[in-house]
Amino acid sequence: MIRRQSESGYLETVASLVAAIERRSLTLFARIDHAAGARDVGMELADEQVLVFGNARSGTPLMQSDPHVGLDLPLRILISRELDGVWIGYHDPRELSDTYGIRRHQPILENMAGLLDELASEAAARPGGPRGQSESL
Repeated sequence: MIRRQSESGYLETVASLVAAIERRSLTLFARIDHAAGARDVGMELADEQVLVFGNARSGTPLMQSDPHVGLDLPLRILISRELDGVWIGYHDPRELSDTYGIRRHQPILENMAGLLDELASEAAARPGGPRGQSESL
């Protein structure tokens, strides 16, 4: 997992990521609010959402080559409030080429990786400030 610490609060980071997705005319398929789900069953969980988004022009060729890659698409980013701040996390889509038969689509996977990095950087940045630092786990 690639993680980047946000320079903003949780709600601001979520809003910034949604805005960055929308600016690129990507489809936001779902917002999964894990904390809300926990509250619905009387349990506690720190704020945590997964945004699921993508572009069929990028994902469809991958699924045409190997339908099983649909388990890992569309793209998704996790935003979580942790003890040491707000974090943005995602998996590197280039790793999908090792799991599925899609090595010939490496340029698409490279573009997806670049997109995720851009989105995470924008969402992590304090407005008018530097972008958050990332780490790989």
